[in-house]
Amino acid sequence: MNGTQAAEPTEPAGATAHVGIVLVSHSAAVAESVARLAAALAGASGAPVPITGAGGTPDGGFGTDADAVARAAHQVDQGRGVVILADLGSAVLTVRTLLAEGDELPAGSAMADAPFVEGAVAALFTAGTGADRTAVAEAAREAYDYRKE
Repeated sequence: MNGTQAAEPTEPAGATAHVGIVLVSHSAAVAESVARLAAALAGASGAPVPITGAGGTPDGGFGTDADAVARAAHQVDQGRGVVILADLGSAVLTVRTLLAEGDELPAGSAMADAPFVEGAVAALFTAGTGADRTAVAEAAREAYDYRKE
């Protein structure tokens, strides 16, 4: 996680809340497709983990939009924190800037340095177990270790 992360929120009393996940990409189609893929793969777990994508520019082009990232983070926030994965370049910089500003994202938001697709799937499965934000981000990061050879 980035050094500008917020403190880990506590679990609401009697809650079935989960850590939320936001996927930030330069492409709206990529962000939403990876979110749907991760949700479909995790569907068998039955855990209703909030996940969404934030990608592209307001005019439908390629790029990142800080306002869309902030809206997405608030949309998935259930009070247990939000883990954000970014695809590359300016998506990472956009998330870092939002985290540094401190008031644009929900409390307990953090970016995970993780591969985009594998990290999203690992984060979603881990969040579905009721894990806290730190464990969800760590699971996403550990996806770097998945070998395909």
